[in-house]
Order: sequence, then structure tokens, then C-alpha cells
Amino acid sequence: MAIVLRDTPLVRALFTRIRDKEASREQFVTCSDRLVHLLVEEALAHLPTSPLTVATPCGAFDGLALPADHTLCAVSILRAADCMLGVVRAMMPSITVGKVLIQRDEATALPSLLYAKLPPDIAAKAAVLLLDPMLATGGSAVKCIELLVERGVDPAKIVFVNVVCCGEGLEAVAKAFPQVRVVTGAIDPILNESKYIVPGLGDFGDRYFGTDGY
Repeated sequence: MAIVLRDTPLVRALFTRIRDKEASREQFVTCSDRLVHLLVEEALAHLPTSPLTVATPCGAFDGLALPADHTLCAVSILRAADCMLGVVRAMMPSITVGKVLIQRDEATALPSLLYAKLPPDIAAKAAVLLLDPMLATGGSAVKCIELLVERGVDPAKIVFVNVVCCGEGLEAVAKAFPQVRVVTGAIDPILNESKYIVPGLGDFGDRYFGTDGY
């Protein structure tokens, strides 16, 4: 299931700034962080809740409680997702963290798992936020979800959070793991011959970390 961030004027303006190839590093980082914050809030809105009644100064209120931060895990697909991880940890300092490195072969676009460090109790977490700013072919995402499932994580507990995706990647994830929810900022139409999202925003990690040569 794909959940797309509501296209408000704020969201459209932030996307306009990060898609602009002339954007400064400061502009790209600042606007990306703001978008990621909105995306993570949207992802949290789809986590399981429990009833909670609290006392207000004037009476009782029947509300809801989200899972405690320490019962959640954020898994960052290196390296681009580390920019998202910083936002997540600022919002939820006690969240546990996993790191996965998946290298895509530039000739074949096929993914290979190179490194994984996950919390030993990840299978018992209330939910896993899988982080990667771009969902293109879906190969890296599917590879990472396969790893999580091998470690005992229920696919229905995985929420994949990304900034921009395309239909091909969404279809790949849905075909392999239909229970996984995808929270994204935008669905772009196509991939080019180099498997980059079009119109997209280029290489997210290079632009965020300043390794794009500009």
C-alpha cells in the first residue's frame, strides 16, 4: 500500500526547491530535512495505537497512545538514508537503529548486500521504519526487506519511508511484499536509461552530502 504525502502548497514548494538543480547545498539540506520530518510524521500516523484516557484540567479525555520510541526501529539503507536518520533521531531520540549497505551494480542495476547491523531484538519491535530517500527500481528496498524478514520481522510491521519514488519501484515492492506500507512524498512517472527517477532530483546522497562535485 502506497501512502502519498498530501500535496499542500508547503509540500509543493519544498519539492520545487530540492528538485531545482541550481539549489544551493544549504537550500537542498534544509528543505529535504523539512520534507523528511513531514514524511516521518505521516509514517507514525499509520502505526498501531492503543486507547489511553487522560485527565485534562477540566475532565477526562479518551485518546490514543502511539508505540513508545524505544519499541520502534529505524533502518537506514546507506548512505543516502543517513540524512533521513538524523531527522528521525531528532524526533525520537530513544529509537533503535539498524544500518544496511546495499550496492547497486551500475551496469546491471542489480543489488548486492554488503553489510548489515541490526538490533538483536528487531523481530519484537512494534514497527520498523525503513528509510531510503529514493525508490527507483525497487531492487535495494526488496533486498533489504528480505533481510528484515529473514531476521524475523513481520512485513506488516514495516513502513518504508522515502522522499521520491516511481511506479516501477512501487510495483516491485508490492509484488514481493504486499503487506509493506510505503509512505512517499511523490510518485514520479518513469526511470531513464540509467535507472534514475524522472523528473526526480538527481542523486539524493551526493546532493545532500556534497559529493556531487558542485
